[in-house]
Amino acid sequence: MTSLDFPHIHIDRSSPVPLYHQVATQIEAAIRSGELGVGAWLGNEIEIANRLSVSRPTMRQAISQLVDAGFLERKRGVGTRVVSNFIVRPVALTSLFNDLEEAGMEVTTSVISVKTVTARGSLADQFGADKKLLEIRRVRGAQGAPIALMHNWIPSRFVTVTAEALATSGLYDLMRAHGVQLRTARQLIGARAATPADAELLGIAAGAACVTMLRRAYDQMGELLEVGDHIYRGDRYHFSTTLTAR
Repeated sequence: MTSLDFPHIHIDRSSPVPLYHQVATQIEAAIRSGELGVGAWLGNEIEIANRLSVSRPTMRQAISQLVDAGFLERKRGVGTRVVSNFIVRPVALTSLFNDLEEAGMEVTTSVISVKTVTARGSLADQFGADKKLLEIRRVRGAQGAPIALMHNWIPSRFVTVTAEALATSGLYDLMRAHGVQLRTARQLIGARAATPADAELLGIAAGAACVTMLRRAYDQMGELLEVGDHIYRGDRYHFSTTLTAR
């Protein structure tokens, strides 16, 4: 997309909402929806201001708001381009790795640990007391930035799930390679503030808003085969679902 493909921006000059904020929120919406993809050039401030018939200070303030939020970056002498887009993920029994790949994003994984543990406490209640589990912790990234801290437990018969394999594949792909087919899941989506440890791994400030997801996935016989406890950056991640009337 070139600067000539700038998205349609509607400006309501009678609105009490400042013009710069109207412009910024609509550009952000175009980035979140994918209308403006990563790498799209928007031109320089003067070019964009002329296109939208707003003042240069108004345009500068709108762009600054989006630069500060991590959606745009300025290149001196060249213009402004999109450097990040928001991830909207369907609520479905899929892996984040596959969802990101299907969205055309560059996926990265930093494996923190893969180890065998004995089910204790709530894990014993779910899997059975003293069951051997494979505990997996990793950070998933997209477009060069971390977006999710993922903590999973699966029965240890999948001992060939290695850190090397997890660095380049989704967990569900690796489980399917062992003949495991997940059929249903129960999922709880919530929110919390990032702890200092979360913040360091996700590249955000401690206390920043994060989306949480707790998932329990089962096979066709109803056997529990995965527990996932994940935290996502709230500034870059949403879950999406479709609702129908009853």
